[in-house]
Amino acid sequence: MSISANTRRSDRVFLAGLSLIGAIYIVLILAMIAADVSFTTPAVLGSALRTPEIRHAIRLSLITCTLTAILSVWVAVPLGYLLSRTRFPGRRWVDAVLDIPIVLPPLVVGLSLLILFQMRLGGKSIERHFQDTLHLPVTYAVPSVVLAQFAVACAFAVRTMRVTFDQINPRGEQVALTLGCTRRSAFWRVTLPEARRGILTAGTLAWARSLGEFGPILIFSGATRMKTEVLSTSVFLELSAGHIEAAVAVSLLMVAAAILVLLLIRLMDNGSLPDDSTGKAKDR
Repeated sequence: MSISANTRRSDRVFLAGLSLIGAIYIVLILAMIAADVSFTTPAVLGSALRTPEIRHAIRLSLITCTLTAILSVWVAVPLGYLLSRTRFPGRRWVDAVLDIPIVLPPLVVGLSLLILFQMRLGGKSIERHFQDTLHLPVTYAVPSVVLAQFAVACAFAVRTMRVTFDQINPRGEQVALTLGCTRRSAFWRVTLPEARRGILTAGTLAWARSLGEFGPILIFSGATRMKTEVLSTSVFLELSAGHIEAAVAVSLLMVAAAILVLLLIRLMDNGSLPDDSTGKAKDR
């Protein structure tokens, strides 16, 4: 009995220590949000959000983040499926390359994109090719915002889709193949419907990651008012001009969007845990 009591006491001390370490970080996060909220008032917040510059930043952020999320899912679904279901030469290298945008410093991503579009092909830069063929400027224009966001956000979407396909039992797809379906038909009719929650999660995560992107946009797109200004660069511009209240207002708007996205992801994850695709596939 004495040993058991000592063991329980040791376990409580151990768990209390872990809880204390975790609580410090959680309190730090909540304290930062509380500091932002306490710094401003609803009147100041509303006034800042009604300025033409910030309203433009909100609209542009919504448009570019949505386009980035769509493009990220469009790439992440096939790439995640290939990494999860197939074995091909260089697969590990591809998997490693996908980690580069995640670990690379954001400013380096933006600088790399800027240098890429200044490289010359056939006597003209890539930027000039886009302007001549598509009549579409990229660098320091709205398309560069989407591309800068996509370069980073897509990697997170691919990781999400790979985990999604890894969790789907391939047995249903194999049964469909034995019944005469092609690999394409099995993918569209069996695997993809089961991955719908993962697709929504990947798109939502890419959208949220795009919203907070700053470094690549600053270097590759610039931070021009009423042109390439998004919410993240708007915080930078307001701080540079000494408008602390406006910067905090934009920050709170981004915090609210991030919390909403996290809630959506949690709801989708909770809805898929008990009896969704993984469980259905295992029951077949």
